[in-house]
Amino acid sequence: MSILEEPLRDFAEVLPWWGKWIFTLIIAMLPIIELRGSLPIALGLGLKWWVAILLSIIGNMIPIPFILIFFEKVEKFLRRWKFFERFFDRLFESTRRKGERKLQVWGDLGLIFFVAIPLPITGAWTGSLVAYLLKLDRKKAFLSIFVGVVIAGFIVSFIELLNSWFFAILTISGLAIILLSIWFVEKFFIDRDSFS
Repeated sequence: MSILEEPLRDFAEVLPWWGKWIFTLIIAMLPIIELRGSLPIALGLGLKWWVAILLSIIGNMIPIPFILIFFEKVEKFLRRWKFFERFFDRLFESTRRKGERKLQVWGDLGLIFFVAIPLPITGAWTGSLVAYLLKLDRKKAFLSIFVGVVIAGFIVSFIELLNSWFFAILTISGLAIILLSIWFVEKFFIDRDSFS
């Protein structure tokens, strides 16, 4: 954040409050950057933490219904070219091979956990693509992605506000323990099938 701090302060002086809000929403909507990038930027712009987290969650969730609903049409359109045909075949095979077994074991919690951990290759965009590729129920997938985004929002905000990697590791470890406990209860006591 230190590299961005001075340019953000200069940028923040020029923008009105609603400009900061719109800028945060747009940054959160971008793939790869998503919430984990928009939240530190929003805090750097001087937004209150609760406004920053709320706008980042909303912005991160805006593209998700479109990905879940319309990606099939985009895929069919792009498959008309051989390059995209091969690309999608490899991508889908790799994703199915890696993700299908994990989601069968973890169910909805697997998708929540995948989206919640704020790493560059995880997030709402990738979670939506995984849900699409594995043909998960759209409503369950949307809810799981939303819960994951909210958890990621709190993890990132804690990291930013406390500026401590120790606390970040502690938070992620605590989240992992909670999710493992829930999975254990579901698997051995409730015996819930998330694919029904």
